Order: sequence, then C-alpha cells, then structure tokens
Amino acid sequence: MFIKKILQLTAILLFLLIPIHADEMFSKVALGEPVLIQEGAKKHWCPTCGMSLKIFYKTSHAKDKKQFCSMRCLIVDRHEHNGSFDKVQVVDAKTEKLIPAKSAFYVVDSEIMGTMTKVSKLAFTSKKDAEAFVEEYDGEIVDFEKALSLAKASLSSDIAMTNAKKEKKIYPMGEKIFKKMCQQNIDLSKYQQINELKSAIKSDKLCKPLKGMRFQALSLYLWEVKRVETLGQSVEIVKVTKEEKCPVCGMFTYKYPKWAAQIFYGEKHYSFDGVKDLMKFYFDPLRWGKYENSNQEKITKILVTDYYTQKAIDGTKAYYVIGSDVLGPMGNELIPFEKEANAKTFLSDHSGKSIIRFDKIVEKEVYKLDE
Repeated sequence: MFIKKILQLTAILLFLLIPIHADEMFSKVALGEPVLIQEGAKKHWCPTCGMSLKIFYKTSHAKDKKQFCSMRCLIVDRHEHNGSFDKVQVVDAKTEKLIPAKSAFYVVDSEIMGTMTKVSKLAFTSKKDAEAFVEEYDGEIVDFEKALSLAKASLSSDIAMTNAKKEKKIYPMGEKIFKKMCQQNIDLSKYQQINELKSAIKSDKLCKPLKGMRFQALSLYLWEVKRVETLGQSVEIVKVTKEEKCPVCGMFTYKYPKWAAQIFYGEKHYSFDGVKDLMKFYFDPLRWGKYENSNQEKITKILVTDYYTQKAIDGTKAYYVIGSDVLGPMGNELIPFEKEANAKTFLSDHSGKSIIRFDKIVEKEVYKLDE
C-alpha cells in the first residue's frame, strides 16, 4: 500500500515537472461550429493545400468565396490568380468569428506552431485579447500589412519546407493508398481545385473510406503528382521560348505561362503575356513596330490559355470575361475560357462585367482596360 502511494505521488510530481508544450494548451481546431464561407461539400478544405479548415480554423483566412487554412495559402492563391488582398477576412482566434483582416491585431512568432509556415500568425479583434495572448505565448503584435509582408518574405522557404516533407513522406504514402484503395481511372482534369477533388473522392466514392492524414496524403499525391503527370501528357499548352518578348509591352512572355497567347502567320508567330496585348497587336500591328506582313488576312491561328485548365485553346472560339477582379501581368485582362459554363462561373466568382466572344471584341474597349 505504501509503495503504491509512493508511485502515485511520483507520477503526480513528474506530471507537474514535465513542461507542457504551448501547442498542447492552445488548439487551432474550431471549438464550436466553424464559419465556412465556401459553397457545397468542398467548403471543408483549403482550396490551395487541401487541409481541413476545421482543424486549422483559428488561422484561416477568407477572400472571394474561398477560405484558406492560413495566410500562406491565401498568398499562394492571390499570386496564382493575380488577385488583391482587399476585403480579406480572418478568424478571431478567441471568438472564432470572421473579422476584417485589415482591422485585426495579429500576434506573430508566438510559441504556437505556424500553419504551413514556421512563423505563426493569429488574429484578434481586440488589442487586449492580443496582449493577453502574448502574455501567455509570447510573440509580437502587428497589423495585417506587417503580417502579410512577413508571410510574403518567408513564402519561398515555407514552400521549400513543405515540399521537402511531401516528397519524402506524403507523396509515397499517397501513391500506396491510391494503388490499394482507389479507382485507377479517376479523371483529374475535371477538378479546378484540390478541395473539389477531395469532395468528389468522398461523395462519388472514388476511393475506400479514408480519414485524417491518409486522406490528405492521397489527395496531395493525386493533385500535385498524378494530375500534373496526366496534364503534361494530354494537354497542349501555349509553348513559349525564353527568347520571346511580347511585341506590345516588351516583357519576356515565358515568365507568364498562365497568360500566354500567340498569333500565327503560317510558320511565323508572335507571343504575348496576355490576351489584352494580343488584341492590341491584332488590331494594329504597325503601331508596335515594323510588322508589315502581320495583317489580319494572313493570320492562320490564334492560341490563348484557358484560365482554368491552362491548356492552349482556339482564341477565335473562346469566351472572354471582361472587368473581373483578377489581374494579369499587365493589369486588367480579357480572361479566356474554352467553355461558356466556366466563363459564367468565373464571372460570378470574380465580379466580372460581361462575357464576350472574339469577333465582338472592340479595339477601344481593349484600351479601356488600361484605365
């Protein structure tokens, strides 16, 4: 009996003496019902990395009907779509409500582990709440712009860190799960974002039931490895060499593959860093240099890049969205889609003004995009 009590006391003392990690005291998981702004079943996952928004709820940010697990994933999405950081919302780490990010008090570099980054960033409506958090977990209180600049500065190292983990552990695990538990003919070209893929895996029963890390590993493998391999084999892209410059703005077009467009005159062609510059050249090639042999009658083909699929499509048959909140390398753009349905979805999601066909594009309207 005496020995038993000694053991019990020893256990209690050890428990009191062993330091508890900050992450064990503070959880990013939503304690209540999380506020998720995305539509449909895909709303449960980050559209950039596929992670659970409920699990990483207290670091989540929202913008343009999308919700991200972290500021890092928000930045990646904005870079990919050339979008702004206006009207971003963030979850208050104390109240769990969505609040305007620009008025929030961010605690950066606390003892809490970051989400998709080494440096944590947690937001609060009240400066008093932020100060109380710093008192307990350390860190520095900054505004949204400062937190954003810190996240941008560490983006490349954060991506390198996560990529190293994925290549070493996640992708091999995902490949094994795919081969053992999934249909082998999943059409990955159907999905525009990883959260749509995850939703389909569950709702369409493309794989046997999976949860947690196994589900995430499978999804990342399919999206970042299998899908890229498949698209590389089956999709024709607008091919641009490193020597080609846009005749209109002079920029190297290979740097902007998601916006690349070309006009062909037989075997000869010119490449552009967006449809807007292509149309300026199309209407008046001589304005941009000695292009006497580049009149419209000699054009044999026009290729543009579908915004969603990134494949080369016939520019004369495409649907173009004008006046959206997505910017190209040269600002406001005519954004091309092969399918009208996709153009309509984009129009709705990104506050576009109208959808227009190639033969209805007017020169003066093209130049208005620069205003």
